[in-house]
This record gives sequence, C-alpha cells and structure tokens, in this order.
Amino acid sequence: MSTPHNSAAESAFAKTVLMPGDPLRAQFIARTFLTDAQLVNNVRGVQGYTGSYKGTPVSVMASGMGMPAIGIYSHELFHFYDVDNIIRVGSAGAISPKLKLRDLVLAQGACTDSNYAHQFGLGGTLAPIADFSLLETAVGAARSAGASFAVGNILSSDVFYNQAADTLNWGRYGVLAIEMESAALYLNAAQAGKRALTICTISDSLVSGEALPPEERETSFTQMMEIALETAVQMAAK
Repeated sequence: MSTPHNSAAESAFAKTVLMPGDPLRAQFIARTFLTDAQLVNNVRGVQGYTGSYKGTPVSVMASGMGMPAIGIYSHELFHFYDVDNIIRVGSAGAISPKLKLRDLVLAQGACTDSNYAHQFGLGGTLAPIADFSLLETAVGAARSAGASFAVGNILSSDVFYNQAADTLNWGRYGVLAIEMESAALYLNAAQAGKRALTICTISDSLVSGEALPPEERETSFTQMMEIALETAVQMAAK
C-alpha cells in the first residue's frame, strides 16, 4: 500500500504517530527514544519511523511546514494507515508575556487565519480543538515530569512573515503562542473521527524578542518529546 506521499506498507505505522515538522527532528526522536526503529517512509525526504517506547509501538513522521503539508500527511495517516492518534511536537513563538523560552504549550484549541475548514462546506466556523483524552493524558504526563507548561489556545497561521504585524493582538485575547500546523491537524482529526493534540516548546518570543538557535530547536526539546511518548504509552493502555 502507498499514497502519493507515503511509500509505507499498510501496517507500517503504529496507532499513535508523533509528528514534528522537521524531518531531522523525526530522525532524532526515532534514534534517541525508540527501540528497533525502522525507516518506513522517505518520500520527499519526509522521514517516517516505527519502533517501540517502553514496549509500546510508536511511530514518528515529519509533517513539513504549514497547514497544507500537515493536512496532506495527517489525512493519509488517518484514512489510509488507520492511525488513531497524532501528536504534533513542534516549536512555537510566544505571544503571551507569561511564557518563557523552553516552556511547553499544550494546545487545547487552535485559532487560525486559514480557510482550511472551508473545504468541509459547513457554512460556518468549525472550532479546531484537541481531543480531550489526549490532552488530559498529556497534562498528567507533563505534571509528572515537573514541566513548566500552559494549556490554552494557540494561533495557527498561514503566514510566517506577517506584513500586517498584528500577531500580538491575538495575545490580548488569551492566545498563548503562534505556529503553523495545528488547526489543520485538529480539523482533519475531527473529519476522520480520530484524535489529535499539539505539544509545542516555546522557541522564541514575539513579546521579548528572545529566540533559540536552529540547532537547539532540532535536538534539545527532549522534555516535550518524552511527554508525547509517555502519552502514547498511556493511550495504548486505555
């Protein structure tokens, strides 16, 4: 079995897939945390691996950048590979002054400036939200790990270089951080009747101007990765 973007065999993916944007981060997670990790997809260099974590089958595959990219890959995983849970693990920019570099954000909801949901023809606005069971499990794992984290809304934007420069306005309505993928992931999960969650590490702050270097974004977000993996283990036991 294959799709235009995935050459993996039909049973190649575990029920839970961790989905970073960067293929190098997918490779890092597989090599660092998974036992007997096997490369199952490398179409367009979007690396997908399956192995085990604490005896539980887990997969990790990159999504690329932006909602069109994660929209394609998550759709294929949900519909063609029978994946039940996708946990996005990525970076985000803080737009709340309450967040510091390396803090975690568990995205309860994903506001968006995208028209991605228009395809569903609902005639209104579908609010993209995380699956509660995944969110509740991840919150418990984050507390057990002693992580500094916040739960709330994020903004999924189609635009990285925003010429309107109004991003911080979202923070005035309690939105915590900005990234570019989660709304499409949450909407795809809702359409497929599956589960999705985003866990992000704050890599920069639009409030303070601080930022982590690219190489640290690739490899140092280990606490986020461990919380996502622990969530996968606990979901498998439910």
